[in-house]
Amino acid sequence: MDMGPRGLQLLAVLLALGLCAPAGAQKPSACQCSRIEASHRKNCGFPGISAAECFNTGCCFDSRVPNVPWCFHPLPKQESEQCVMEVAARKNCGYPGISPQECASRNCCFSDTIRNVPWCFFPILNQGNVRAGRGGVGVLGAGPGRLQARPPSAAGIVSGGSSSEGHSPQ
Repeated sequence: MDMGPRGLQLLAVLLALGLCAPAGAQKPSACQCSRIEASHRKNCGFPGISAAECFNTGCCFDSRVPNVPWCFHPLPKQESEQCVMEVAARKNCGYPGISPQECASRNCCFSDTIRNVPWCFFPILNQGNVRAGRGGVGVLGAGPGRLQARPPSAAGIVSGGSSSEGHSPQ
C-alpha cells in the first residue's frame, strides 16, 4: 500500500493524538467531587460533554448548578477520604516544617503539594464528632473509627463509579 506524504502526515497526527489521550484515567471518588464549592470548579471538559466522557478523563460531573462547569477537576486524592477537602477548608494541626510522621502522630492529615497553606491539617471528621454539611451527615459507626455515610436526599453529584460507603459525602 502506497501512502503519499499527506497520508503519512495524517497517520503521524493520529498516532500522536492516540499517545496523548488519557487511557482509562482513574475515576475520582464521591468525596473528591462533592466537597468542591460550585464556584471553585475548574473546567475539565467541553460544552455538551456527557457524564461518561467526563468520567473517562478522570473528572467529576454534576449538572445541577447552572453557570458553572459541569465537568470539573476533582480534589486531590488523599490517603484517607477524611483528608479530601478544599485547601481553604484546612485547619492547621501542626507547625512550619512538621514531618509527615509527627503530623500522623497527631492523627492529622499531611499534604505538602501546595505552598502557603497548612501541610498538616485536621481531618474533616475527628473521632467522636459528627460533622454535618450540605452533602449529608457523616457519623461514626459501631466499630472503633469506622465512618459510615448517610447520603444526601437529592443525589445529583456523580462520581466515576466509586462508592461513597465508608466516608462522609460532604
